[in-house]
Amino acid sequence: MNQQTTSDNLGNNQQEPIAIISDLVTEAHTFIQRDFADINPVVGVSRKMRSVGIPADAMTIDCLKTQRRIIIIAHDSAPDVVQYQFSFKDKDPSDDFESITLAELTASTMYEWMRDYFSKTFN
Repeated sequence: MNQQTTSDNLGNNQQEPIAIISDLVTEAHTFIQRDFADINPVVGVSRKMRSVGIPADAMTIDCLKTQRRIIIIAHDSAPDVVQYQFSFKDKDPSDDFESITLAELTASTMYEWMRDYFSKTFN
């Protein structure tokens, strides 16, 4: 990001992890739209996993231009850990997710993910 962000998710222990992640994505999204005219991410939050017995929330960040997707999962069983995967809108995600602690996840991290993954062109 071109400027320092002020989000501090360490003091938000009262909020649900998905709410903290949503705040970070909102901040990163603002800077992405400012810095890249051709990247306009579409963000969605889903609690549908709960209706099938999985205690977790999911978020998708899609780039319609490249058809790329970032999937983020917050499990109730590990509230301090966020799982994520770089995937595609038109393909099922793999079972392999990477992890980052919620404390390490910042708006700058989200910005970098969107910038780096969504600005790639297809080979």
